[in-house]
Amino acid sequence: MKNIFSLSLSTRVLLGLTLGIISGLLFGEKLSFLDVVGEAFIMLLQMAVLPYIILSLISGIGCLSFQEALSYGKKCGVILLAIWLLTLLIVVMISLSFPDWENATYFSTALIERTEDVNLLSLYIPSNPFYSLANNIVPAVVVFSIAVGLALIGIDNKQGLIDHLTVLNAAIVRITEFVVNLAPYGVFAIMASAAGTMSVEEVGRLQVYFITYIAFWSILTFWMLPGLVTSLTPLSYGDVIWRTKDALVTAFATGNFLIILPVLASRSKEIIQKYNLNEKESNAALDIIIPTSYTFPSAGKVFSLAFILFAAWLAEITIPISQLPSFLVTGLFSFFGSTMVAVPFLLDLFRIPADLMQLFIISDAILSRFGVTVGAVQTLVLALLGTFAISDAITFQWKKLIVYCVVTAVLILCALSGTKLLFSYVITNDYTKYTEFIEMDLIGKRVKSEIKPLDQLSALTREESQQPRLQLIRRRGSLRVGYGKDTLPFVFRNKSGNLVGFDVDMVHQLARELDVTLEFIEIDRDDFVEQLNSGRCDVIMGGLAITTDRLSEMAFSEEYMDETLAFVVDDHNREAFSSRESIMNMKSLKLGIPDSPYYIEKIKKIIPHARLKVLKSPREFLTDKKSELDGFVYSAEAGSAWTLIYPRYSVAFPFPDIIKIPVAYAVPLDEQEMINFISTWVRLKKKDKTIESIYNHWILGKAAKQKEPRWCVIRDVLGWMD
Repeated sequence: MKNIFSLSLSTRVLLGLTLGIISGLLFGEKLSFLDVVGEAFIMLLQMAVLPYIILSLISGIGCLSFQEALSYGKKCGVILLAIWLLTLLIVVMISLSFPDWENATYFSTALIERTEDVNLLSLYIPSNPFYSLANNIVPAVVVFSIAVGLALIGIDNKQGLIDHLTVLNAAIVRITEFVVNLAPYGVFAIMASAAGTMSVEEVGRLQVYFITYIAFWSILTFWMLPGLVTSLTPLSYGDVIWRTKDALVTAFATGNFLIILPVLASRSKEIIQKYNLNEKESNAALDIIIPTSYTFPSAGKVFSLAFILFAAWLAEITIPISQLPSFLVTGLFSFFGSTMVAVPFLLDLFRIPADLMQLFIISDAILSRFGVTVGAVQTLVLALLGTFAISDAITFQWKKLIVYCVVTAVLILCALSGTKLLFSYVITNDYTKYTEFIEMDLIGKRVKSEIKPLDQLSALTREESQQPRLQLIRRRGSLRVGYGKDTLPFVFRNKSGNLVGFDVDMVHQLARELDVTLEFIEIDRDDFVEQLNSGRCDVIMGGLAITTDRLSEMAFSEEYMDETLAFVVDDHNREAFSSRESIMNMKSLKLGIPDSPYYIEKIKKIIPHARLKVLKSPREFLTDKKSELDGFVYSAEAGSAWTLIYPRYSVAFPFPDIIKIPVAYAVPLDEQEMINFISTWVRLKKKDKTIESIYNHWILGKAAKQKEPRWCVIRDVLGWMD
């Protein structure tokens, strides 16, 4: 134990991190309780951060002159801009390393929703400084502190106050240093809990992003940023990285950048002391630059732009080169706020399925530690370069700069070629969405059911036709359900030959509650009304839209969901169909459309110049490789399911013309009792979340499996616990 405590802090933190991961793998979710210990450690570290920021900025800026403050802003601003440009360069390089793999996505409600704009005013303007302090709104706290510091510049007899603030700040730093000594234990708790609860399955879809992110993150963190310092100052690589390793390791282990600001300031002052700089001036500069840097997007935040490009690649959406500069600039300014606000905003802005935000949350749980680390290195680099610049000690050593540029280019080329080779020969991709989709099964229990040919069912007798249909169903002991052909994802046969889908799940639930069996009958769409009235079927399902032309022929239950009018188009045409303006500019536009007067009327109203061709099924469009049609008018929910089978197609929305169409179950026109019964039943299924669960499973593609305990050694290898 004595030998362990004699190790350096960074070594003990790494030891705690390693032991935490091993413990998590050994004991799994049994260690989830340690999350509380880890959270307590982070809260202790956070305790001193905001006071440190306030005291450092007020005392640091307050002792400057106006000319010195202006000089700080200009010189540090140029350095920060250079760091951002390097980070954006790496983001672009990451996107070039993604492999050319086939893919498709389920429907997402977020595709048609708008997110709120980032409110930079409330983020940066402290209308109530006490509220900003209480709610940990760091940018607003920084702005308030800078304002107070600037106000002190022109005040006489301020030195006494500044001296007191400086002493108090030193006490705050000592508190932080004491808490940092507890880092090995806090890090152990954090990593044991994370390794014990994180699902390996969740990481599977993100392997491309993880590999490319970490490869280019390593170049930026360990070469490009510190190399910039060593090329422009007398500092060595060891000064930049090795002397601050305890702070960087703590940042990585805790996933929290804010808590190490005081430690970074302390380590930076130790580094600067080795060189012939004015100690008072350099310390004042560091006390201003480090807390102020937190106000601006860190390299770690900007690095998250790589996820937007990854999400576009995953959804088979191309961001044109012409839009790349605006994407980078918009993304940079979006990250002045929270990533949890910026990422959905950017996904929406570039028409990327916003349900991929779930993947970002999963990836961020892992990669946020890498982002925090590169953010810490950025702050360190900005502080060191800024201090040397303010002291006029920056030297342009062209030989060093040329070597720096050449090595950077070589490393980037190696990362690009290495990841390409890796994804071509080692980690390959087999398109699995089709298989996953056709292997899906009902999430509810099945009742006894069979599929019957229409000619095996007899029509109702005159006596039966005069009785309420619901009464006949109960007496017969079976519910006859009609459905149309090609109605993914509402009704279709899975790989096992069983009838499955959204409406199949729903009608099995209905049959269980009625205590009857099911008879399924495939019916031609033109015969829906005839077969309902004849009694050969009692209800029609299959994503049946409530349209004006159908209301006079059949009755509908209360709607159980809304469909969204959209276009199914070739992947490369998706952008062209993503706005009414671009569609209106398309000449000789020819569209396939279902045989529905309602759909035809809507499209003629929205796109009057389009030539329409009525198709019986979307399959006619999707399987015709030489089709002259530019797209097929269909619902986005059903169209997304078809793209899983035909992944070279995508769904596009004609913004701003987002049209909703209600979907319900059809029953005979004069069966009011049955209409009321099914409508009430639909309302009940909305209330008890049955419809939500089935919708998530069949429309959004979320697995409805019961979560199993996370794999761990003592359960799954040694068998020591259930």
